[in-house]
Amino acid sequence: MKIVAMVGTNRKGSYNMHLVKYMQARYTDKLEIEILPIDQLPMYNQDNEMDPPALVKEIREKIKNSDGILFATPEYNASISAVLKNAIDWFSRVEKVMINKPAMIVGASMGALGTVKAQMQLRQILNAPGVSTLTLPGNEVFVGSVHEKIDQNGVLTDESTIQFIDMVIENYIDWIEKTKVYS
Repeated sequence: MKIVAMVGTNRKGSYNMHLVKYMQARYTDKLEIEILPIDQLPMYNQDNEMDPPALVKEIREKIKNSDGILFATPEYNASISAVLKNAIDWFSRVEKVMINKPAMIVGASMGALGTVKAQMQLRQILNAPGVSTLTLPGNEVFVGSVHEKIDQNGVLTDESTIQFIDMVIENYIDWIEKTKVYS
């Protein structure tokens, strides 16, 4: 299954990027996860949406041709990042390529609650008309105190977190299969 990942960060050393790269490596036998360069997108501007930059067109095609979308969100001021919101804005207009795409959300932070508030907001956004992803229900992945759960190379080492994500990935694969009738 081909999955595209939107990692809502432009920070070097991002915990969320480490988490997605870990998932990319761990689940190669089940998923092909491609990390989209959403941090390189220009700011969304309705004046340009009918003739968007080449990068927007390129990413739009990758989303369209994927089996699902993995969203990784940091939490900034109890919200999602501008990088992630900008990408969602680009791909929910004109060609609405996220509609009915099976989606999964993960998030990591140094705080105890992970990215709970950002993920709640992201779920609302992903349910908005024009976006309308089929977001995996009941499988929230909040990796709190992430700095204590990864090694110096950014590899997840906390066994209970790994086992939980393993279970959620299986649920996500099942979700993709069940939602194929909508795509």
